[in-house]
Amino acid sequence: MSGLAQQVADVGRKARDRQNDPVVVQTVRCTVGATLAYAAADWIIQGGPPPLLAPLTALLVVQVSLYATLTMGFRRVNSVIAGVLVASGFSAVVGLSWWSLGLLIFASLVIGHLVRVHEFVPEVAISAMLVLGVSHTAQMAWSRVAETLIGAATGILLNVLIAPPVYVEPAGQAIADLARRMRSLLLRMSRALERGATGEDAVAWLHEARQLDNQISDVDAQLRQADESMRFNPRVREGLLARLVLRSGLDTLEICTVVLRTLSRSLTDLTRDRRSELVYEGEVAGVMSELFAHIADAVDSFGRLITAQVSTNAEMAEEQLAEALAEGRRTRRRIDDLLRAEMEKEPDKWELHGALLANVDRLLNELDVERRSQWLAEELDRHRQEPSNPTTGYRMRRTVRRGHRRLQRLLSRD
Repeated sequence: MSGLAQQVADVGRKARDRQNDPVVVQTVRCTVGATLAYAAADWIIQGGPPPLLAPLTALLVVQVSLYATLTMGFRRVNSVIAGVLVASGFSAVVGLSWWSLGLLIFASLVIGHLVRVHEFVPEVAISAMLVLGVSHTAQMAWSRVAETLIGAATGILLNVLIAPPVYVEPAGQAIADLARRMRSLLLRMSRALERGATGEDAVAWLHEARQLDNQISDVDAQLRQADESMRFNPRVREGLLARLVLRSGLDTLEICTVVLRTLSRSLTDLTRDRRSELVYEGEVAGVMSELFAHIADAVDSFGRLITAQVSTNAEMAEEQLAEALAEGRRTRRRIDDLLRAEMEKEPDKWELHGALLANVDRLLNELDVERRSQWLAEELDRHRQEPSNPTTGYRMRRTVRRGHRRLQRLLSRD
């Protein structure tokens, strides 16, 4: 009996996990929307053939977010009306023949691009051909427009009454996974330098740093979905700040990924044409290992700061990030003196040592809390079309915390 109860519990847990899956949401909403659209069109439009254009429009219009539904609905209706108008104009001047059909298609496609219906450009020509090819042009034109309007209205109304889910949690998880992967690479670099990293180790670091680019594109796709799901969604209040917090976090990690790849390249080049096979030796290796460990802690704290689900965790992550950055800068000053001595021993390597220090500085600056808070405040002013006023550090940090609290509410609803 206990085994059956456990199976039922597992099925229920899997169902809850899948209820906000985009594929599941899209399938259910399209089915319900198309069915309701057909029923409404059949009731409104009496007589004639079955109004299958209404459920077809609902299938095309209904999306996993309200913003996408409104956009698709507008484009679909716009394309049909444009096609009907083109066909009506042609029917008043010429009949249906091979040359008039070609001219009709060409004109419809051009007009479709002019009215910016995007993926529905062929729909303009399709509507025009279907209307021009019947004897009762006016009746066909009205029927096609009416069915399209009913289908689009049904799809939009469905998403207004039943608000789509907010896909903030998957986007936040993807950003956190990216930060953890960067932290893992930095910690491996730190441990390898402490024991004596070789050129093979540096090549492996460079290879893994390059692979982070693929994850950046995946995270960006999930973030776009989360951004779209918050637009016009009645479940979300002041979604702008939450979107900016996530977007700024990904932008920072993307820059850090590029810098980390360049840094790994500098370490790889250092092992070429050297007497020693080690990247660094002695005290330099120990301090460099400590520096990378502090940067790894900073990246981890930054990732937790972006995706913190409660304000207390956000404040704790912010304090830990500030501490890791302070330790990293202190270690950076120590390594500066040590690398000056290395440059005297190997004067031909001074460009690589300098590039390494410049990349370390860039990492520390990109993860800086105050710098990011300033950017958020300026972006909020720009999006709200307000003049950008000087903001104190306290107000900047408060702006970031407000964003984290917004994210916490969104995450708690998913």
